[in-house]
Amino acid sequence: MAHTRHRKFNTKDTYPEQKLDNDLAQAVVARGRMVFLRGQCPQDLDTAQNIGSHDPVEQTHKVMQNIRQLLEEVGGSMEHLCKVVVYLTDVRHREAVYRTMGEYIKDVHPVSTGVVVTALARPDWLVEIDGTAVIPD
Repeated sequence: MAHTRHRKFNTKDTYPEQKLDNDLAQAVVARGRMVFLRGQCPQDLDTAQNIGSHDPVEQTHKVMQNIRQLLEEVGGSMEHLCKVVVYLTDVRHREAVYRTMGEYIKDVHPVSTGVVVTALARPDWLVEIDGTAVIPD
């Protein structure tokens, strides 16, 4: 593991009623080069075209794939992810979005904040996730 993850936990223990399985932590201690990711949305990184789906699971897959791709492009990986902020337009999508996000952060244990907002920059977007990573020196 690239960083020290303090008080690791899994959401299946803290939210048993929501059928989640996300590896998170209460705090992350990291040293290295900081990478601040713009909020990632369900669109192609090269063309800025939406993926054409109104399914929160499909949108989250694209968002997390973008995060992984960006981290790899700057010399990092998902294990360097320290914090994510999840923006949802509908709290009813929370379980689907977090379950899907959990596939990408298994054994990573970033800290996480979730926020429900009225809307995102494009009306078709249901989820946006920004991240902070630290790539060790």
